[in-house]
Amino acid sequence: MSEYVTKETFEKMKTELHRMKSIDRPAASAAIGEAREKGDLKENAEYDSAKEAQGMLEARIKQLEGIIATAKIVDTTTIDTSKVTILTKVTITNMATKKTVTYQIVGDKEADLKLGKISSSSPIGKGLMGKVKGEVAEVQAPNGILKFKVVDITV
Repeated sequence: MSEYVTKETFEKMKTELHRMKSIDRPAASAAIGEAREKGDLKENAEYDSAKEAQGMLEARIKQLEGIIATAKIVDTTTIDTSKVTILTKVTITNMATKKTVTYQIVGDKEADLKLGKISSSSPIGKGLMGKVKGEVAEVQAPNGILKFKVVDITV
């Protein structure tokens, strides 16, 4: 499945992948070599730990390679702000609490609530997609249906 990402996020992923391949992978191999030199591998916790860390690193490398290979880079200058779409910033008001917040709708890999970025596949993200300014989105939440009014849509 393709992931929609900004050019900035795409470049960060490429940099992380390069670092893992050129620095982290050789370091993991060296750690395994050092642990191997310490004797019996059956009872060597350091060796087991180094092998496990290497396995997790290789899994992350494979995951990043897959994301980079299928990523769709979205140019923020061509985004239509007449409705909520991927990479738009949407200001919404919770109809029950009257609290107003702004979120950027992003792909799953970029989602970070602390930075105000929610996934387009999250319940709120799904509920907002395609909505226009002034429209009310109904979102199914564990505690019932939440209603959000779209106040503004920007890039």
